[in-house]
Amino acid sequence: MKHPVDVHVGKRIRHRRWMVGMTQQQLAEKVGIKFQQIQKYETGMNRVSASRLWDIAESLGVPVAFFFDGMEAHVRDMKDAVAAQDAVPADILADKEALELVRSYYAIPENQRRRLFELARVLSDVA
Repeated sequence: MKHPVDVHVGKRIRHRRWMVGMTQQQLAEKVGIKFQQIQKYETGMNRVSASRLWDIAESLGVPVAFFFDGMEAHVRDMKDAVAAQDAVPADILADKEALELVRSYYAIPENQRRRLFELARVLSDVA
């Protein structure tokens, strides 16, 4: 499972790379690694070591702290999303009420069903 900090740092790497108009290949060459590794960093799949983050920051012309800007809010949002996911039982369709709700939902015409779905999202405050 991806750690929220790794995901945030990866997004900041990608953001800065795009801002300076650099490809993954170009950044990889400057840092001395393969572009696939940059891909893994940017998705948060692989954790960036401190020394590698230093090299990336230098190559992109920013301080290391740049990659952590806004992290608190991002990590908090990710933790909230995970908590909301955990609030739903793993086998929700084993619940008779949930199953009845799903059957009723799919009995509604599609255009009305979409509107109902949007209403449910707004009422639940889940985006």
